[in-house]
Amino acid sequence: MAHMHLTTFVMPLGYHRNSWCRPGSRAEEVPGLGFLSDIARMAEEAKLDALFFGDVAHATSTLRGDTMMNGFYEPMTTLAALAARTERIGLIGTLSTSLYEPYNVARLLSSLDHLSGGRAGWNIVTSADGYRNFGIEAAPEPEERYRRSEEFVRVVEELWDSWSDDAVIVDRAERRWLDPERLRRIDFEGDYFRVEGPLNMPRSPQGRPVLVQAGSSGPGMRLGSAVANIIYTAQPDLQQAVEFSARMKALAAEQGREPGEVKVIPGIVPVVADSQAEADEIAAELSSFLDVEQGRLQIAGDLQADLSDLELDEPIPAERFASIGTLSSRQGIYRRKSVEQGLSLRELIYDRARSTGHQWVAGTAETVADRMQQWFEAGACDGFNLNSPYNPDGFERICTKLVPELQNRGLFRSEYTGVTLRDHLGLPRPANRFGGAADAERAR
Repeated sequence: MAHMHLTTFVMPLGYHRNSWCRPGSRAEEVPGLGFLSDIARMAEEAKLDALFFGDVAHATSTLRGDTMMNGFYEPMTTLAALAARTERIGLIGTLSTSLYEPYNVARLLSSLDHLSGGRAGWNIVTSADGYRNFGIEAAPEPEERYRRSEEFVRVVEELWDSWSDDAVIVDRAERRWLDPERLRRIDFEGDYFRVEGPLNMPRSPQGRPVLVQAGSSGPGMRLGSAVANIIYTAQPDLQQAVEFSARMKALAAEQGREPGEVKVIPGIVPVVADSQAEADEIAAELSSFLDVEQGRLQIAGDLQADLSDLELDEPIPAERFASIGTLSSRQGIYRRKSVEQGLSLRELIYDRARSTGHQWVAGTAETVADRMQQWFEAGACDGFNLNSPYNPDGFERICTKLVPELQNRGLFRSEYTGVTLRDHLGLPRPANRFGGAADAERAR
């Protein structure tokens, strides 16, 4: 039986908004390393494929009181610290192609891959906000951001391949640690970047760190199907998830890629308890921590629209969405729930607080596993990104109750069988596009 892939979106304050208000949340320890290390160890003991860190390189949402989507932990420094405190679990971090330069990203991820023994992954994102923190007055249009991102990734991959796998020779007799003839400049010239190369460190254990992408819009799907090994996505509906997964794999095949090497992994927010009554009680407690007016501000920020005049018990009118222009995939989910399903603004606030467009399920380990198995066997996904609704207890229940149930059903591994993130995902180590020393010499 094929195994699911399971990663976890690490949010120490909990995925459910304001779940940190729950007694025992250890919220006072954020953004320290000790609490985070405990989460990482729980995930590794459960044999999860990877820890995943998102990133927001600005404080716009934080100014609205949103403590969920934040940059309290910078991914690369955080994952480097966790690499020293874990042994096998993958380490996926977000770096924006809008706010970084390719050479720095190539260095950061290659270094993390070396330090972790081949466990690094890069979540590729474009940014819609925060530009004025980087000397840029306004965000480019989405199409331009994605064109830049596509070129950015090409540069990074060429830099990762700029050292031959056998460039490090450690010849003590000749006093040569490396053979410079096995390096090559990439001399990249594109619409956005001119990069000479080569990278200033050897090719990493995985050859290239695992590439991850989370855009579900048209440009995002095009980028993800072209380069990504993992596709993160918000899919609350089973049939739509089946269609999305099939579409992503078809797009990958159209670009000459092996569809099985593109893993579609939607998010799920599971509240796990020993009985349905207990799960419902925990869910109600989490909802009790919400500030509805704060939630109104957060949804208004997501939609970049003024919602201050709306009644809480009325849906957001369709014309408000029309005024936004091109909707992101997440904004599209809000539109479907408001306009097509008739959720009131209040109901949407509560829905966003617990799921942000992902599946939300509260129940026993058995009932949550039933849902996951149904989706997996229907072809809706290759696994799940586990969003812990509250910490640390909520994540501990996922690791010690839900994951063992999946293991008992033969749906997930009981032990790691490889050492790299590519091993966990069943992905081959990519060949160097520039070949070995002879090919590098000819390329000069």
